Amino acid sequence: MSVPTAALESSICAPLPVLGQNVTVPLVTGGEVTYAALDYAASAPALQRVWDDVAAYAPYYGSVHRGAGYLSQLSTDLFENSRRTVAEFLGCRADDQVVFTRSTTDSLNLLAAAIPADCQVFVYETEHHASLLPWRDAQVTYLNAPRTPAQAVESLERALADRDPYGPALVCVTGASNVTGELWPVKELAAAAHAHGARIVLDAAQLAPHHPVDIAELDVDWVAFSGHKLYAPFGSGVLAGRADWLQAAEPYLAGGGASRKVARRADGGVDVDWHTTAARHEAGSPNVIGVYSIASACKALTEAGFEGLVAREQELVGRVREGLAEVPEVQVLSLFGDDAPRVGVISFVVRGWNSSHFAAALSAEYGIGVRDGLFCAHPLVRTLLGSDPQDPGECGAPDAEPGERSLNAIRVSFGAGTPDEHIDRFLRAVSELVREGARWNYRTEDGRCVPDRGEAAQVPDTF
Repeated sequence: MSVPTAALESSICAPLPVLGQNVTVPLVTGGEVTYAALDYAASAPALQRVWDDVAAYAPYYGSVHRGAGYLSQLSTDLFENSRRTVAEFLGCRADDQVVFTRSTTDSLNLLAAAIPADCQVFVYETEHHASLLPWRDAQVTYLNAPRTPAQAVESLERALADRDPYGPALVCVTGASNVTGELWPVKELAAAAHAHGARIVLDAAQLAPHHPVDIAELDVDWVAFSGHKLYAPFGSGVLAGRADWLQAAEPYLAGGGASRKVARRADGGVDVDWHTTAARHEAGSPNVIGVYSIASACKALTEAGFEGLVAREQELVGRVREGLAEVPEVQVLSLFGDDAPRVGVISFVVRGWNSSHFAAALSAEYGIGVRDGLFCAHPLVRTLLGSDPQDPGECGAPDAEPGERSLNAIRVSFGAGTPDEHIDRFLRAVSELVREGARWNYRTEDGRCVPDRGEAAQVPDTF
């Protein structure tokens, strides 16, 4: 998978309106500034279009699938139409199912509960914990971090060819790294998996908000993603793909909605006839608002023109990478090298700085929100930082004091709603902090680096 650039230059579009774009935050040095949200990889701000659509529907909110009243029927139509919208957005095949979940993590745990009992799972150590950890009841082979896309394909082919016994197998791979932003060779990995009789699930949490995802074109068996990374509010996700394993598995949750018929037996037990549709794994009252918000986001991105959104994001990626390259103390983390195609997710470390300290200074002194830590991808970050992937660690900042080296990194991420000014301010802040130091004193509190209240650092006369 690659991101075309030359053909996109003429189609660059403006940033999409998002919630919070005019929110101001206080600075420890005095005054306020418009908040620069550069943590899209954790949760992207909701599109204004999505919020408006949800607000317009809210007065008509009703229960789905079971109500005879007008609002229930309207809500049911909206819920099922949202399923069709998501299927179209993902390029689903005619017999694919779209199951609504709480998140990418929930989607992959659902699939993990549905795989055949003798299924072998193959997953790279580079995965986010959402796709690294759900396979606890399966025989799992963890593949080492590849250093080129070709190496990723080769290592998978070897592992699949060597599996014993030769039975059902599932490959789990990310589409775009939540640490480096690099795109993975999904289509090639899918071809390798299928050539060896395996299936493949794509973790598209970081890919879908930045790049078109087409299940049929990529030839993957399932796709999982989260609404809160696709410019929709929290609490909704999607698992889309082949129906057979899902239909054969016990429902992910047992309860109303998943059951088609329930009857008492003469011996006092209960017989249950479960749905074979997506409802089989959607027990309970569904998150109608969350589902509709995902569908609204899918429509908004499609109507805005993904080509133009990709083009503008690639321009921002180039500016950030060029700006960081001008600061010798900054090391950008990468698996596949500088020329690898990537989305708007970039992680780095700064020589002489504790990453938590640096991120705290960006927030407190410049109003810039980034992420520091291990990004719920501990083995990958440790590999990129040159430490043992088996080293213990915690998600977030360790107990290192400001100025001490820490085994974590800083991540800046952006997307369809990011204005140019936020990128400019970020690059200026990085340069100033490295060159002149922080203007405030900081301390570690509950594992986080925070500014000392009322304690300014001794700063040069240039401030």
